[in-house]
Amino acid sequence: QVQLVESGGGLVQPGGSLRLSCTASGSIFSINVMGWYRQNPGKERELVASITSGGSTNYTDSVKGRFTIYRDNAKNTVDLQMNSLKPEDTAVYLCGADVTTVTGLNADRQNYWGKGTLVTVSS
Repeated sequence: QVQLVESGGGLVQPGGSLRLSCTASGSIFSINVMGWYRQNPGKERELVASITSGGSTNYTDSVKGRFTIYRDNAKNTVDLQMNSLKPEDTAVYLCGADVTTVTGLNADRQNYWGKGTLVTVSS
């Protein structure tokens, strides 16, 4: 079993900053891509930023220049530093990871998700 646990959400004023953290734990053999997604009620889940095990990053256009994703492969953690926050950044932010687990001679690769942390940007 693999668990992803997020932390760091909260209420912040427009222009403010927050840092989200996610830790993956369990029977992990390797993690390829880790990422942060966000979702609002009635809307599709949106990729915010992702990072590979090699450090290659990808950002959705609306957060480029404001958000930065970091990863610690040794600790299986991924952080999202969010600066210059806007009201439209308000959402539940979820951590996702492409994880390979090994049980005996069997390897299994699938996506795992955290439960999410709420970020509210409001004055």
